[in-house]
Amino acid sequence: MMRRTMRLTCATFSVDVRLGHVDGRWIASADTPDGPSLGLGWMPLEALGAALIPFDDAADELLESVPDVLYWR
Repeated sequence: MMRRTMRLTCATFSVDVRLGHVDGRWIASADTPDGPSLGLGWMPLEALGAALIPFDDAADELLESVPDVLYWR
């Protein structure tokens, strides 16, 4: 499995996330105060968006800090 770790930021806090690609699907894990939140998707932003659901209103701002290049070999 290929995996990438990054820190997403918004105006008031940051979140550590991990993004991996397994058998054509993407899986994301975001650290929350209550433990990890997981998200799955066919595209990396779909998986990240699902993992960031616990952050409600800040999720969109966190997604804006995702690096432009998410794909790698």
